[in-house]
Amino acid sequence: TSWCILGALVVDDFVIYSVVVVVVAMFSMLSGSLSAAISRFITFELGKKNYERLHKVFCTSINVQLILILILFVLLETVGVWFLNYKMVIPEGRLSAANWVFQFSIITFAVNLYSVPYNAAIVAHEKMSAFAYISIIEVSAKLLVAFLILKNPFDRLVFYGMLLLIIGLIIRYIYGNYCIRHFDECKYRFVWDKSLLKEMFAFAGWNFFGAGSWQLMNQGVNLLMNMFFGVTVNAARGIAVQVDTSVLQFVNNFTMAVNPQITKSYASGDKGYLYSLMFRGSKFSYFLIMFFALPIMFQTEFILDIWLKHYPEHTVSFIRLALIVSMLHVISNTMVTAMLATGNIKKYQIIVGGLGMLVFPLAMIAFYLGCPPEAAYYSTLTVFVLQLLIRLKLLNQMVGMPIGGFLKNVLLKILVVTAISILPLIVLLHFLGEGWMDFIIVCSTSVIISLVTISFIGLTSSEREFVIKEISKVYKKVKK
Repeated sequence: TSWCILGALVVDDFVIYSVVVVVVAMFSMLSGSLSAAISRFITFELGKKNYERLHKVFCTSINVQLILILILFVLLETVGVWFLNYKMVIPEGRLSAANWVFQFSIITFAVNLYSVPYNAAIVAHEKMSAFAYISIIEVSAKLLVAFLILKNPFDRLVFYGMLLLIIGLIIRYIYGNYCIRHFDECKYRFVWDKSLLKEMFAFAGWNFFGAGSWQLMNQGVNLLMNMFFGVTVNAARGIAVQVDTSVLQFVNNFTMAVNPQITKSYASGDKGYLYSLMFRGSKFSYFLIMFFALPIMFQTEFILDIWLKHYPEHTVSFIRLALIVSMLHVISNTMVTAMLATGNIKKYQIIVGGLGMLVFPLAMIAFYLGCPPEAAYYSTLTVFVLQLLIRLKLLNQMVGMPIGGFLKNVLLKILVVTAISILPLIVLLHFLGEGWMDFIIVCSTSVIISLVTISFIGLTSSEREFVIKEISKVYKKVKK
């Protein structure tokens, strides 16, 4: 899909769309924190088996999202429009198209916000097959859009934004209809519980630090790159994000299935199962992304030559650095879920979220000093390492997570597996050039070594049995 869209849109139009989405995303910090609150409260009440309060939480969540949509709509139509027209670097003659795309993006953003409680309900009930089928419909529709862009008589960028909005509306309807038919708590009625609202907004308010730091690390740095280096560097980062997002999707789908169990185990007071899920979740997440990332990192130029043929400067380094950042970040995914499950997140978010916000000023200082755009990724890596160490200490205090157990059973195994998997690939690169045969050799070697080291060093015997059992289940379903 990305290849088709990049072929249908000129580079400038692709960059414009990326920049417009950044402006909309700047205003999603509050929505991100509220979305996390909604997911946590729905899953927590389901773990408690308190179905009356669960229905109240869902209905209150809908009310909260409607209020938020109204607030963000006003902000985007005033501050957002001003920022796009007077502060962003837009290629000459494309400002009108950028404004049209901005309007479509605002509506799409509002539709996605309204869908949050429904999506949270599906995840909480662990109906992952629903996500699988709906995702297939969504990605197929986006692939169709990529081909329709080439055939339309209108401005391709504007047409692209309009079609994405239509897809968003269709997917929103499918999710809503599924939830109403399968989950009793999703039958909406007006509820206004002040105490519940206060509790949810207090949770969301402190989670705002985490959402804010994440936005500064991503969208804020995008804006800095646009201001210091122009649209070409934005295009390189946009391609890197495409690759990184595709790889991360495997991990996100895995953690989506694990997260409800973490919240429910905390709600039921099963600490042993909670720790087991956190440890396994961190390891499996890292090994999943490593499995896909290593071949890409060692064959980046060849893949880009086949995929895009022509690509901006810095694209290769951005892709490699983005994947390294993601490999480090996914280790903390289950720890963040456990933290949110407690509901007592004030101290955690002030410390960890506040530390995350340092990426933006560090990158800005580096750019002012004349450093290349890659400096933003190095700043992110430094901050992520510090955040991981602090998370371990805070989670020990919050849920009693054993730090020694995490270091021994997760981090140590991750380091050993990574080192053993990388060394043969480094040696191979000294003897191989660029071509299909070299690509196949590197990928095959990476896959074999990764599978062997993960299986016999990264996993315990019980974890190996678990993985084999799950793979067998999938194979039997596919065979049928």
